[in-house]
Amino acid sequence: PADPLSPQEHGLDFQRLLDASAYKERYRQDMIRWGEEKRCADPGFFCRTVVEGAAQPVWVVSDTRRLSDVEWFRDVYGDVVQTVRVVATEETRKRRNWVFVAGVDDAESECGLDQGVAFDWVITNDGDELSLDEQLETLLWSLRGRL
Repeated sequence: PADPLSPQEHGLDFQRLLDASAYKERYRQDMIRWGEEKRCADPGFFCRTVVEGAAQPVWVVSDTRRLSDVEWFRDVYGDVVQTVRVVATEETRKRRNWVFVAGVDDAESECGLDQGVAFDWVITNDGDELSLDEQLETLLWSLRGRL
């Protein structure tokens, strides 16, 4: 989580904001707006919050939201950063109860990395557990080789 204090400051249930519920959707636009304000004031705010107090031999960056996030990790940690993009088809996402919401799902917070980023890894998660396991095993072997 990028900023666990934010939901508490706003009286929200942090754990419920992590799932795909109506609760999350009710607050999603407000949280996006809040995040945009934080990023405008300080583009590295969320990245620094996530890594505070942590030291890793390899960083697997899998849930950034902006190009500036990816750039921050690459600038600060250089070659030890591995970016991971997890993809699923729209059909799969709909089976998982995803419904497109204009102004949210087409905002930079959701699609800002759809172009212009060369990811180190792209993992497909369309429900085929064997395929997902194979992809993750390949990623893990590569990471072990970097230790």
